[in-house]
Amino acid sequence: MAELKRLSRHRLAQIVAADIAPGSYVNVGLGIPTLVARYLDPAKEVVLHSENGILGLRGLTEGETGDIDLINASKEFVQLVPGSSICEQATSFAMMRGGHLDATVLGAFQVASNGDIASWSTGDDDAVPGIGGAMDLVAGARKVIVTMEHTTRDGRPKLLERCSFPLTGARVVTSVYTDLVVIDIDPARGFVVRGLADHVSREQVQALTGAPLNWSDSLICLAH
Repeated sequence: MAELKRLSRHRLAQIVAADIAPGSYVNVGLGIPTLVARYLDPAKEVVLHSENGILGLRGLTEGETGDIDLINASKEFVQLVPGSSICEQATSFAMMRGGHLDATVLGAFQVASNGDIASWSTGDDDAVPGIGGAMDLVAGARKVIVTMEHTTRDGRPKLLERCSFPLTGARVVTSVYTDLVVIDIDPARGFVVRGLADHVSREQVQALTGAPLNWSDSLICLAH
């Protein structure tokens, strides 16, 4: 299993970015989601949201100097785009809670086949929990898109029949993009695979997944 040819983090971010609908208002989280912003086609006019109060931002280009007054919720330097706006955090969270975001892209520790997500704590006594705005985002966004590695560092499944970690949200995840597959969550069927990484078999993926996988009739091959 260690020899599986997995998608790189940047390739995974490209795949997610390509699937985001034009004109969407989207919040992107830490890790792989941050990379998604780099690969959004400007022609699609996707507007990025940061829960600390920015609507309409982009990452810095090479050579740009960061401004300490312009950071996102991850404390990374960002730049405003034409037409952007800034508001206080209460209004920003009202956007999230009020269903005004088309999608949120975030990472997770675990996702269950019914759409449950655990992303803020492993439950360990020595772990430092980090809820942030995730609970508000998964409750309010129209689509909840998870991007993550398919397994933990020691090879344990992160896609399960039931989450064992404290939940961030119940039955909220729309789709999951891992370094092996793209999965949609169907209320009746659970995990439905619509994309499979090149040179990876169905049997290999199922062996690394803690819940049954269903397969789309129009399965897409994901090139590396």
